Amino acid sequence: MNLNLYGHDGHWLMVDCGVTFPKPGRIAADGTVHHRGEPPVQMADPAFIADRRDQLAGLLITHAHEDHIGAVPYLWPLLQCPIYTSRFTAEILRRKLAEFDLLHRVPIHVVDVGDRRAIGPFEVQWLALTHSIPDPNALMIRTAAGRIFHSGDWKLDDHPLVGHGYSRTTFTDLANEGVDAMVCDSTNATVSGHSTSEAVLYDGLLNVIKPAAGRVVVTCFGSNIARLHTLAMIARATGRYMGLIGRSLINMSGAAKASGLWDTADTLINASHFGYLPREEVLAVATGSQGEPRTALRRLAAGNHPDFELEAGDTVIFSARAIPGNEEAIDALIGRLKALGVSVITAEDADLPIHASGHPAREELDLMYQWVKPAIAIPVHGEALHMETHAGIAKANGVPRAMVGRNGDLFMIRPVPGIRRQITETGRLGWEGQVLVRVE
Repeated sequence: MNLNLYGHDGHWLMVDCGVTFPKPGRIAADGTVHHRGEPPVQMADPAFIADRRDQLAGLLITHAHEDHIGAVPYLWPLLQCPIYTSRFTAEILRRKLAEFDLLHRVPIHVVDVGDRRAIGPFEVQWLALTHSIPDPNALMIRTAAGRIFHSGDWKLDDHPLVGHGYSRTTFTDLANEGVDAMVCDSTNATVSGHSTSEAVLYDGLLNVIKPAAGRVVVTCFGSNIARLHTLAMIARATGRYMGLIGRSLINMSGAAKASGLWDTADTLINASHFGYLPREEVLAVATGSQGEPRTALRRLAAGNHPDFELEAGDTVIFSARAIPGNEEAIDALIGRLKALGVSVITAEDADLPIHASGHPAREELDLMYQWVKPAIAIPVHGEALHMETHAGIAKANGVPRAMVGRNGDLFMIRPVPGIRRQITETGRLGWEGQVLVRVE
């Protein structure tokens, strides 16, 4: 549920506008309790900026994951500002807006890596990083009062397979310029080492798919186009026909084709053909790696999917790790599959890597702080443990100060001489005339 606001000189800039998926029993802001079976979507309260939408210069979307883009169709009517994002993300956004009859109302500006745009009193530069989805971007936000580096979600993948890579000099150049604050992803701050490259997964996935005797179903996140590219190569190498089952997979692959990111060598068959193929020629990629209801894999496990039925001797591969809180649903799904006589292989079971995280582990955070050298670290995107650990990593790399807060906190980054303090609407202390960051 990422929603960040940067304030300067009487204007605000929003970065990302996402949703989250609450656990059963979580209490919402209005006091209601989320129960299993209810629509599991929650987003940030936009009241603060909706009341000031004439001061909102624009909305920047760093990439197309739901926790960064999913709330836009719901909240844009309250914001009514221009949106700036990359080509692939813009394609995903247009498809979402069309479902809400907003497509021709929302001004979307497509930007390229390296572009600089003046948006109100902010100058924004889009910087190439890698993640588990194409076209992710970090942002350098410059004002007369200070400069902030906003990482978005990222990792350092030297071989991302699809989309742009990254360059070390992009970030060392920022250090030479001077960065007042670095607002950075904390998701894997507690993980030692370096994240796995997408390119490494070919051998691991081939190792579990090649010996399989029956149908093979691989479940992964639908937005990971690089993973689909790897699986398509394996389908060719093993003489199997590959197809996609699940709306999000089909939508993401369509967006990749529309934005020029799909390898033309990667051909797909219609999933309706799976039931007519010999079992040893089937490689299906399905949604449902987190055990979500109504997804393709859940329907296959229940035996009510229209395209084919799983049988004893088939194999299901989880090319994904459990998002915390989903373990119970995933275990139940695996139990149903095994009851059918299906062989189940998870990332923990495989001898070689079959999944790669999209977030930076400790070594990558170390490198980024050594490259950017910010004066202040602001860890975001994670639970309290992740952000506190991240703050420690920043200090260990020579960052003088780390600021760890809660959702809704307002941070002052650069005071301006002669300002006076005031109490904000939330009851927290604020200042007039400075660079602010409000985080969700």
